[in-house]
Amino acid sequence: MMSVSSSSVVSAAQVSMASVYISVGSNIDPAVNIRSAINELNQYYAGLLISSVYESEAVGFAGDNFYNLVVGFDTDQDVYEVAKVLRKIEDGRARDRKGPKYSSRTIDLDLLLYDDEIINHDGLNIPRDEICQNAFVLWPLAEIAGDRVHPQIGHTFAAMWSEYEKESQSIWPIEFSWG
Repeated sequence: MMSVSSSSVVSAAQVSMASVYISVGSNIDPAVNIRSAINELNQYYAGLLISSVYESEAVGFAGDNFYNLVVGFDTDQDVYEVAKVLRKIEDGRARDRKGPKYSSRTIDLDLLLYDDEIINHDGLNIPRDEICQNAFVLWPLAEIAGDRVHPQIGHTFAAMWSEYEKESQSIWPIEFSWG
């Protein structure tokens, strides 16, 4: 029989990890800004799960095409701490928050999902409405989290993507160099 000291036993409540998914987008020097944002995310969160990179036309305004992807990770931070980290990374890339809602971005990091939480408080809207509205969010999310179920709709992201009206928005996967 193996003995374990009580100091080495950690309860599940102490190590509660949340599964988080964020969308990443840029249409201002997008390759550089996406690479640097992912590198910084990697400093905060281990084991990033990164979708393919997709290019899409700007939605809601006339502008340069966007590069988009979705990143997943597990964290013991609460949802507000994660939101704070994302904002810090955006600010570090000269994100302009004074312009219109739909405008060009150096980097846009949107918190899509935090476990199966439904949050509409203090500026957080989780799950993000964009999951159901925009191909540039749903396609990469379905790619890396296809079996996960949308906490409000009750369908998997893979099923949602298969039913999405793909002609409504132009999006295509691209070759992307991380080096």
